[in-house]
Amino acid sequence: MEGNSARQFRSICVFCGTNPRKNAKFVEVANNLGRVLAKRKIHLVYGGRSLGLTKCVSIATHVGGSQVLGIIPTALAEGNFVGKIVGEELKVLTMQDRIWKMLDKSDAFITLPGGLGTLEIKFQIASWAQLNVHHKPIGLLNVDGFFNKLLSFLDQAGEENFIPHSARRIFIFVLTTEEMIDKLEDFVYKLDPVVAQIYWSKGSDSKKCKLDLSLHL
Repeated sequence: MEGNSARQFRSICVFCGTNPRKNAKFVEVANNLGRVLAKRKIHLVYGGRSLGLTKCVSIATHVGGSQVLGIIPTALAEGNFVGKIVGEELKVLTMQDRIWKMLDKSDAFITLPGGLGTLEIKFQIASWAQLNVHHKPIGLLNVDGFFNKLLSFLDQAGEENFIPHSARRIFIFVLTTEEMIDKLEDFVYKLDPVVAQIYWSKGSDSKKCKLDLSLHL
């Protein structure tokens, strides 16, 4: 990784839990993240559910003066699942559409403690980075050691050659919010030479990526 201090983010997408939390430290860090985003004039993109840690981040960012965009599938928005939306709401049809919109609207990603939904979207965004779909940095805010076991799993998967060394470096593990933003802005991902040959073209209608099957690896 090499520094790139000239990079400045306009918006960051945050993934985190929506269920009630037991650890007050998680709430403190979520609130602080929102304040730091607003202080740096960075807009927030999130999953549109104003519950749990998501609510803390979105309210703190909004109160601080930065724009907040919640991207939510219509099925969840119409049910009693989301709480009161903070900021602007963008409804999409499917969960996959939601991830594509998050990728399109964000310059980087930060993950706080969360459950299955948080892990799913984090790993999907990371796998797309591994496949050269995007080059946007992905940070994990390791609050109170929450991601320690995940880090151990990734290291073991790397030792067993299930995850290449270049892909392992996709994740930026950081302990504090201020350090996280700085690390993300300095991050440059070095692609595996073979993966770097993958070309993804965008269709004019769907705006989704598809692999050029004429590629010979």
